[in-house]
Amino acid sequence: MRPACCGATGCCGGDEVYNIMSDDYTQLEGYNADADLGLGCGIPTAFAQMKEGDTVIDLGSGAGNDAFVARKIVGPTGKVIGIDFSEAMLEKARTNADKVGFNNVEFRLGDIEQMPVAANRADVVLSNCVLNLVPNKPAVFAEILRVLKPGGHFSISDIVLQGELPGKWKEVAELYAGCVSGAIQKEEYLRIIKQTGFANITVQKEKTIVIPDELLQEYLTADEMETYKNGSVKILSITVYAEKPAACCTPGAGCC
Repeated sequence: MRPACCGATGCCGGDEVYNIMSDDYTQLEGYNADADLGLGCGIPTAFAQMKEGDTVIDLGSGAGNDAFVARKIVGPTGKVIGIDFSEAMLEKARTNADKVGFNNVEFRLGDIEQMPVAANRADVVLSNCVLNLVPNKPAVFAEILRVLKPGGHFSISDIVLQGELPGKWKEVAELYAGCVSGAIQKEEYLRIIKQTGFANITVQKEKTIVIPDELLQEYLTADEMETYKNGSVKILSITVYAEKPAACCTPGAGCC
């Protein structure tokens, strides 16, 4: 049995990881193989509309994969701040940054529900398959709103559900896709973003996560597999864009 993982901080490790979610970063400028742990579920940097000189925050930065791709775009006049709760991942990311000689890529220890970043700091916020692991998603989006500059935006790849997974199917999915346990319905996810105060909410990319037959058949009967594969219930990877209004006031004050 080979569990699959997700989230830049990782939920397991080693050569036996079977990841059914990650996308291919290798063709992107700034790609650093040492920083790519294959734990994402999208490529938010490809949709984030970053530009030279931007300040970018990467939530759940792991070994630095998205941070280094972002650094290629924002250039030496920009700034990239990665935030992760794992000391081990921060050590890897800082080692990788030292190897390439970046002095404007910084990795900070912290929780994304309480970011160690001042308000109105970032032009862009990124995250790749991390928010689904956090129980208090409204708190995370409130923090994203706080740290973004007025008019700033985020691009986030995450796992959501469409329809309710029956108990047995959800158990199988969680064995091979750890993110599923914390995933919520797509409509609820987008509603939280809107209620937080973001504008121009757009799903930039959506794909169905397909659990391979050789994994399903270990737990489901042939009839159950057919029902699962042909039904309307889905595990989705979505990449979402949204903006902090240009004249946004303090979150919670009722004017955003």
